[in-house]
Order: sequence, then structure tokens, then C-alpha cells
Amino acid sequence: MALYAIGDLHLSLAVDKSMEVFGPAWENYVFRIEEGLSVLRPEDTLILAGDTSWGMTLEEAEADFKFLDRFPGKKYLIKGNHDYWWTTAAKLCRFFEEKGIRTLDILHNSCAFYGDYAVCGTRGWFLEEDQKPHNAKVLNREVMRLETSLAAAEERPILCFLHYPPLYQGYQCPEILAMLEKYGVQSCCYGHLHGPAIRRRWEGERCGTDFSLISADYLGFAPKKICE
Repeated sequence: MALYAIGDLHLSLAVDKSMEVFGPAWENYVFRIEEGLSVLRPEDTLILAGDTSWGMTLEEAEADFKFLDRFPGKKYLIKGNHDYWWTTAAKLCRFFEEKGIRTLDILHNSCAFYGDYAVCGTRGWFLEEDQKPHNAKVLNREVMRLETSLAAAEERPILCFLHYPPLYQGYQCPEILAMLEKYGVQSCCYGHLHGPAIRRRWEGERCGTDFSLISADYLGFAPKKICE
């Protein structure tokens, strides 16, 4: 039994938006994802840390969901900034049930348990990407969602997964970092960074939390084993 994580698969099996246009790092990426996910066993759990599918609707993302559903093990989806197909939890769960997608679930205003660990997470936010006032509201909402997830951990050690990095070289999100410190989060994995931005990643310990980047292209399209 093992817990794995990977973010930013950017699957596009039903829409014309292949990531291969971004150069050699993404060449044959669907095949490489398929190879990487072949390590999964029925008793394993996989966290997908956002930007899973380019589909604009659930219908456009269906082929990508069914691709992931082919692999064994439980899978939890976290919302990314490009997951435009994301809707309410009730609609997502109903869609998965109607389409016979059995291994996918979402991590959103919620917490899952893996062995002795609590698995928590949310999208997060970069306030600096757009300084319009409404984004402060989005950030506050994400902080509230994160706390809802963390508070449900029931005093278990916490593994946290975000789409946006809460810190990297030259940037940090104090509100998210404060929440991680408040709840004594053991480790925090994040995605979103690609290409040259990968050089600015933060790897290692800060205030008791171990941080690591899990963007698919950074991991070579093989999920990172978090624990057994």
C-alpha cells in the first residue's frame, strides 16, 4: 500500500490542446503518464494536485477521467486553475456515478484518511497574479477551504496537497503558510510550476513543514511516492 501524488497532467484526450506544443519536455506526455501510473496497485492512493484535464466541461473531460479510471487504486482530485470543468461536489459525484467512473473522488472542503495520516488540500491562490480586488476574496475563500480540510484531520499527522505553491523563490503566501504552521502540517506538495519557473521552486523544510514540487513535467510524469 502506497500514497502517490502528481499534479498538472493537462490531459486533453477529447479536446485539441496537447501540451506537446510546449516543447520536448512534454513530448509523448500521455504515453509517459500511462507508463508512470502503471506502478499503481489496487491498494494504492493517488492525489492529483490540479490541472488534470483541459476539458471545459465535464463532458469534454470525460475521456480524461476514464483514462485515469483505468488504473487501479483510489484517486483524489484537487482543483487547479485550469480545471474549468470543475463544478459542485454533488454534480461531480453524480457524473462519475453515471459514467461508471469508480476510482475518482474529489478533495474539496474535505479531508481523506490514508492509514494514520490525514490527507488535506485545496487549490490555493496567487494573489500577485492579478491584483484586482476580487482576488483577495478568492484568496480568503481558499484559506477558509484549507482550514476546513485541515480541521477535519482529527489530530492525525497531516499531508497537505495544493495546486498553487504557497512559496517559491521571491514569493510567499503568508495566509496559506500561517495555516500550515497553525495545524502542524507535516508535508506540503504543490504543482503549477513549469518550464523555467521550476528553478524557483522551494524544496525542503520551513517552519516544520516539508515542501516539494509535484508538477508532472518536473517529476518526469511518474507520480511521487509520498509514503507507504
